[in-house]
Amino acid sequence: MTTVCGVRFKEVGKVYYFDPGALELSAGDRVVVETSRGTEMGEVLLGNCEVEDGEVVQPLKRVLRVADADDLAQAADNREREKAAYDVCLQKIAAHKLDMKLVDVEFTFDRSKILFYFTADGRVDFRELVKDLASVFRTRIELRQIGVRDEAKMLGGIGICGRPFCCASHMDEFRPVSIKMAKEQGLSLNPTKITGTCGRLMCCLKYEQEAYEELLASTPRQGALVRTPEGRGHVTAVNLLRGILTVRHLHEESTADYHKSEVTLLKDGSKKGTPVAVPEEE
Repeated sequence: MTTVCGVRFKEVGKVYYFDPGALELSAGDRVVVETSRGTEMGEVLLGNCEVEDGEVVQPLKRVLRVADADDLAQAADNREREKAAYDVCLQKIAAHKLDMKLVDVEFTFDRSKILFYFTADGRVDFRELVKDLASVFRTRIELRQIGVRDEAKMLGGIGICGRPFCCASHMDEFRPVSIKMAKEQGLSLNPTKITGTCGRLMCCLKYEQEAYEELLASTPRQGALVRTPEGRGHVTAVNLLRGILTVRHLHEESTADYHKSEVTLLKDGSKKGTPVAVPEEE
């Protein structure tokens, strides 16, 4: 077992493990740590605890100290410097006539590097821009091209549900989302219904997918042959969440609704609901 603490550097960001050393840390503490890109200040989300050795990537960086008043003042000053750097970079982008959109600017805590995040439709030759920015700020400059989902997470906003973006309010990292999830959840495949403001499939499609997969595994699909209390028939409609099946009987040519617990699956149907061949009576 390894003693660690969990530190987050952005309001809605990933939590990283650090070695607390002799410090007794608890959630909410502000700490200064050594990272791969220099000294940074973050917030403790997970106080001192022990985790399995396999969950830790060695060597584990150490927490340097608990942030004091000077550290907090420097962090606040960095935020003000970022605003000024943003305006300067916008001017330089316009001067170089580059087809790119500046999204955010971030100073490392020790001001050893400034990171400029931008989006662009294709590759951008920003070498001259980097030289220009370095001559202004006299420090290391790094430009990072990000995707539209990262842009939405950084800028935030209100989704079509009327609530703040999931990625900007509570998601610490993006999870894969596919059109298959929308199909299995019975949602309209109209892009305007399942696409977020970023232009990608909505992250919330992932939330209930596990529950839908369990329901799909235990519910006859449309087109399946089932035995009901009134005889055999084909499933013509499925209410997955309620577990209600609409069955068209083979002999009476009538339909009726049944709960899935009332029917026995004889032969599964196709994904498109095409009726299957009827087996002989046992």
